[in-house]
Amino acid sequence: MSKPSASTSSTDRPAPRRGRPPAAERVNDSDRTSQNILDVATREFADKGLSGARIDEIAALTHTSKRMIYYYFGSKEGLYIAVLENAYQGIRRIEGELQLDDLDPEQALRRLVEFTFDYQLANPDFIRLVMNENIHNGEFLQQSSVIQKLNTPAIASVTSIYERGCQTGVFRKGIDPIDLHMSISALCFFTVSNRHTFSLIFKRDLTSAAVKAMRRANIVEMVMRFVQN
Repeated sequence: MSKPSASTSSTDRPAPRRGRPPAAERVNDSDRTSQNILDVATREFADKGLSGARIDEIAALTHTSKRMIYYYFGSKEGLYIAVLENAYQGIRRIEGELQLDDLDPEQALRRLVEFTFDYQLANPDFIRLVMNENIHNGEFLQQSSVIQKLNTPAIASVTSIYERGCQTGVFRKGIDPIDLHMSISALCFFTVSNRHTFSLIFKRDLTSAAVKAMRRANIVEMVMRFVQN
């Protein structure tokens, strides 16, 4: 009597087990779903504000459900705060990758101003979210400890650049780093926040490549002249 073959045919192999996906895969799916909701909600809140955005619409656009959104974020206000946190995390994360400490103070400040201008120009939803939150007097931003912590390194970076410049004698003393940060933000912010009204009133297209390049260079020059000794 011959022995059975050691090899097993494909029909003899056990069928693959079916059931819940591995834990890591479930986590990845959860992260993707959550981020997709945040991305869509960002556009909705930026375009329509907190009162105008609708959870039903966000659910439809993300192919999820209101129940799923509430599961992840708790409420409409919770989703709005998460959107704000995600927006600030975006700009602060890239700021942290600029490696400004490796540059001399003047180069570092120029690079920071250029980055701020470029980022805000490329992310108008961020500008709209900030404008909307100012309409609410910062009520929801105040509820986020995450955003408060995110902004601390931003001020520390400006302070470090400025103090290094003062130590080497290229920057004049007596400037408040927070005021310097606000001036940089304000100059860049206006270019996006008021571009439609400004363009209409003064007949200058702030969306044209030439005007944007000129505006970028002028803002950098204004900030540098303000701090230089």
